[in-house]
Amino acid sequence: MNEILYNTKYLQLKKTTAKNGNPWYYAHRPNAEDVVVVLPHTEEEVLFLIEERPPLIAEGKGRYSIGLPAGLVGDERKGESIEDAIKAELLEESGLVAESIKINVKKSAGSSGCISETCVLASAYIKDKNTVKPPVNDGGIIVDRIWVKKRDLAEWLDLKEKEGYVISAHTLGALFYLLLEGKI
Repeated sequence: MNEILYNTKYLQLKKTTAKNGNPWYYAHRPNAEDVVVVLPHTEEEVLFLIEERPPLIAEGKGRYSIGLPAGLVGDERKGESIEDAIKAELLEESGLVAESIKINVKKSAGSSGCISETCVLASAYIKDKNTVKPPVNDGGIIVDRIWVKKRDLAEWLDLKEKEGYVISAHTLGALFYLLLEGKI
């Protein structure tokens, strides 16, 4: 049995019972069916979002995080499909339209002991890097967009981590699938 301990429009704190009978507390998103995370890439480059995420800043984990276009499925566009959410989030947060999209995994959990949220990880091949509309900054969260050469990814990510950036687990997961496909 799940008990709602605290409720907001976008997040709930819930309590359940673990297998051993102890209470387990976790966060849950009540207003979304799923989450999509999209890795935009060309033949030569990958697009990253530089974000200021309040929880990371509040806890002193890092001022900036390296993320990807992402968003909730069905929170604002009721009944939308995963594919429609991928296209919408890519366009909203990067201003780009994909030549092709590939869903790599449908149930990725970033912190399964803390939040019930799962994410769909997708890659989006970008043929034309010209934006078709100005991207949103998601309430000031997205502070920059950076194209990085695929051949420089490991060095760039290492440098950014040394500079204090936090690298999103979903970003690393999406890069992993690009690597498996031989595109990095």
